[in-house]
Amino acid sequence: MYLLIYKGGIIMFSRIVIASEMSPAAFSMLHCLERMKGLGVKECLLVQCLDPHDLDAKISSFYTAIIEENLSQQKALLEKMGYTVNTRVATGYIKNEINRIAVEEDYSMMVVGAPEHSMVGEVFFGGTAHEVILHAQKPVLLIRIVNEPEARLKLIKDCNLIEHILFPTDFSDNAKKAFEVVKKMVVDGVKRVTLIHVIDKAVVDTYLKESLEDFKMLDNTRLQAMKVELQTMGNVEVDVQLPIGSPSGEIIRMAKDKNVSLLVMGSQGRGFLNEVFLGSVSHQVARHSSASILLIPANRE
Repeated sequence: MYLLIYKGGIIMFSRIVIASEMSPAAFSMLHCLERMKGLGVKECLLVQCLDPHDLDAKISSFYTAIIEENLSQQKALLEKMGYTVNTRVATGYIKNEINRIAVEEDYSMMVVGAPEHSMVGEVFFGGTAHEVILHAQKPVLLIRIVNEPEARLKLIKDCNLIEHILFPTDFSDNAKKAFEVVKKMVVDGVKRVTLIHVIDKAVVDTYLKESLEDFKMLDNTRLQAMKVELQTMGNVEVDVQLPIGSPSGEIIRMAKDKNVSLLVMGSQGRGFLNEVFLGSVSHQVARHSSASILLIPANRE
């Protein structure tokens, strides 16, 4: 069973709700979930939505039949992996329904797929993934999907989300909560973790030039303590990175350079002079990183 402290209580990563869609890329996304069994995931709910604008149309029953057949095929795939699987056709918009279901029915994680975009890509990161992340009250696993047949086959063959974890931290309370997830992953067998704290160059140039070495020493001490903590919890290789630059840019670069399989990060944090910045950083990373991402939301009162 996969447990972590969350919102003052215990959350179990044993039940997940998946935003389903009708595309070959969606099936490749599901293949990436096979290794999640190692983290205690046991039960999946596949949800696909019927657009409310189609309800009064004569072909709505036809749409529903197609959706149900798609869900049936996806269910069979997940069941072969050893999961207990339920399906549901909901009415509404998936970005709203998946959040509602996760909260009302106490699912511990939402899973959505999203394509990779470059920093200068023309396609805006929007739609389901963006809206789910924006309003999430539960952790969100965003799995990178690809549309090219050759790349999709490689993803199906090689996808291992827990092979190499990258954990960015700003040492905020939300980042500490996300670190609890990384610690539990190490207990459950993750063998490689990279810890990164990015010293914001814009802040350094404006406020901290004279004290930069002191801040670097303090931040490195914090990262090294986290490294030791992880190593006491399992047989894990831990790398520490302390670059100076743009937080989102450095995290995205590190994920690509080190061929990271999964980023784990808080979706809101605290920056210099108490400015909230990790929220925007996590959204930039979600928009542009080549790696899949597990986002742990801040507590919402």
